[in-house]
Amino acid sequence: MNRPRLFIDGEAGTTGLQIRARLAGRDDLELVSIAAERRKDEDERARLLNGVDLAVLCLPDQAARDALAMIRNPAVKVLDASTAFRVDADWVYGFAERDPDQPDRIRAARLVSNPGCYPTGFIALMRPLVTAGCVSADTPISVHAISGYSGGGRQMIDSFEGSGPAPTRDAYQLYGLSLQHKHRAEMRVHAGLGQAPLFVPAVGRFAQGMLVQVPLFLSQLPAGVDAARLHATLADWYRACRFVEVMPFASVPATLAPEALNGSNRMQLFVFANEAERTALLVARLDNLGKGASGAACQNIDLMLGLDRVERDYSLAA
Repeated sequence: MNRPRLFIDGEAGTTGLQIRARLAGRDDLELVSIAAERRKDEDERARLLNGVDLAVLCLPDQAARDALAMIRNPAVKVLDASTAFRVDADWVYGFAERDPDQPDRIRAARLVSNPGCYPTGFIALMRPLVTAGCVSADTPISVHAISGYSGGGRQMIDSFEGSGPAPTRDAYQLYGLSLQHKHRAEMRVHAGLGQAPLFVPAVGRFAQGMLVQVPLFLSQLPAGVDAARLHATLADWYRACRFVEVMPFASVPATLAPEALNGSNRMQLFVFANEAERTALLVARLDNLGKGASGAACQNIDLMLGLDRVERDYSLAA
């Protein structure tokens, strides 16, 4: 039996390298690479893109659009890791836990958009609550998040590691202060909200790991919705999911660090509450390079190639 063939266009970038590392040792698929000296050879790229079962695009937005235009073979499936197609109706959204039937949609799709790291945490928290009517789609939502610097691309990595032209010694930086971060549309559409959230991301002096936080005033939610119901709704939604875990409601840690799930494809969801003041805080913890990027990509690769019958954890340690 022939093994399905996979080509990662942009395999030298952070996400591409991590996908290769997570697929290392697999004997049920064939990874095809472009020779280093031919990386800028458009004819060779086109040959590889059109000669595999699945092309994974780990490229900037416009480069991903250009690569897609190069694929003329209708039998080639495409998984895109950029933001270019995440709200495009012709593409299936690659967050397998978004809905109970999302894995089936991904299996059947030719075009799948891999989710962003911040949206993965936000959508995981909000979509079940909006769908269940615990949060109205018209409720104004704020989301604050911190990621390791690996999520910011080569320029940010070089800046924090001191190897680029603009090194920084900052421990923490806010960014996206125009309040127009490009992930907002993805968050709105896939969470089922009527308006984009107010989103302020931050980066810390650690390589990877992420916390996504959504504060809620319970007085703004439908009557009868308290923090316990928010938790129960999330727990029910993800009860059968391997990679998303809703943490116990009664357990409140003194602190919550962003790096606990590094290297894994897992995500943890928390609901914290101040019952006296009727406030709640929803938190998603994940690896921005794992469930937020390459781990989810490997999960989607298996679904798209029909290789998901074997349970894998898609971790770097596996």
